Amino acid sequence: MKEESSLLLFRAEEAIESADLLLEQGYLADSISRAYYAMFYIAEALLNEKDLSFSKHGNVHGAFGEHFIKTGILDKKYHKWLLEAFSRRIASDYDAAAKFQSSSVKTMIDQAWEFLETARNFLAR
Repeated sequence: MKEESSLLLFRAEEAIESADLLLEQGYLADSISRAYYAMFYIAEALLNEKDLSFSKHGNVHGAFGEHFIKTGILDKKYHKWLLEAFSRRIASDYDAAAKFQSSSVKTMIDQAWEFLETARNFLAR
């Protein structure tokens, strides 16, 4: 695994741990943001292994779908989770009236953990 990919996965793990702590303290919107960024870093790490790098979130989302989902390398649920997390992150950051349930935030964090484990297993091969 490339060093940058490893660093991105480490950042993802830290972001998930932060999301857990924020959830425990009741900061749901901030927890959502951290969980999304964890998934984003994971997608970036996987793309980095293919020498692909992008400056925009949408480009990362699209390239991840193209190179890992459409090819059947990873289950399509990971792309779905990434896109859903992005939508929730946008709402949590920019919609002051947005309401979130702690159970759905916990589910998002669990998804991020699973995505991280899957990426690590894939990159260890």
